[in-house]
Amino acid sequence: MRLLLVEDDDHVAAALSAVLARHGFQVVHARSGEEALRALLPAEKEPFSVVLLDLGLPDQDGYEVCGKIRKRSAIPVIMVTARADVRSRIHGLNLGADDYVVKPYDTGELLARIHAVARRGSSGEDTGATPVAALRLGPVHIELPTRRVSVDGQEVQLTRKEFDLLALLAQRPGVVFRREQIISEVWRTSWEGTGRTLEVHVASLRSKLRLPALIETVRGVGYRLVPPSA
Repeated sequence: MRLLLVEDDDHVAAALSAVLARHGFQVVHARSGEEALRALLPAEKEPFSVVLLDLGLPDQDGYEVCGKIRKRSAIPVIMVTARADVRSRIHGLNLGADDYVVKPYDTGELLARIHAVARRGSSGEDTGATPVAALRLGPVHIELPTRRVSVDGQEVQLTRKEFDLLALLAQRPGVVFRREQIISEVWRTSWEGTGRTLEVHVASLRSKLRLPALIETVRGVGYRLVPPSA
C-alpha cells in the first residue's frame, strides 16, 4: 500500500516512515504542500492509498493543501496536527479530510485510522444503503444515487463521511443507532478510537444543515435522526 507522508520535519518523517514500512507501507515523503501536490499528479505509478497530511507546512497551510487535494482527487486524507480544538477539526473535515489525528498520538491509533480510511477508499462509495432513490425529511432532501443533500432547496456540500452518516440515520428516522453500529457501518471498523471522529462529524452535520436538533444525541447509547417539520 502506497502512502504519501506530507511532513516538513525530516526527523519526524524518518521515524514515522520506518514504523509505517515495518507495517507494509511504501512511503513517499513530501516536505511541502507543493511537493505533495506534484506527487499526486497522474502518473504511471501505482496510486496512493492514503495521504497523511501535517498541517504545519513551510510553504502553505495544510488546510489549503487539503482543499487542493480534494479538488483533484478522492484519495483519503488524514490530517495530523497539534490543533486539538473541535473548531479546527470541523474545519478540516469540511475541507474534505477523512480523519483528523491530534499530536502526540499513539502509533497503534494512527495505524488503525490509516487502515480504516484505506478500506473506505478501496470499497468505493457503497455504505450498505438500501436502493432508495431519495429521502425527504421536512426541508431536508437526500438524493442517494447522486449523494446530494439540500435544505429548503439549497444544496449543502457534505464530505463523503458526513453524507454516509446522514444517509444511514435518515433511512430509519427515529431509530436509535448505537455508536458502535454507526462506526461499523460508516467507517467499516470496530476500532473504539473512531468515536471521537464520529462526534466531530455529527457536530459538523448539525452546523452545515443549520438544523441542530436534526441529529439527537441519546446519552450513553448513540444517535438518532429526528425528522423536522416541513
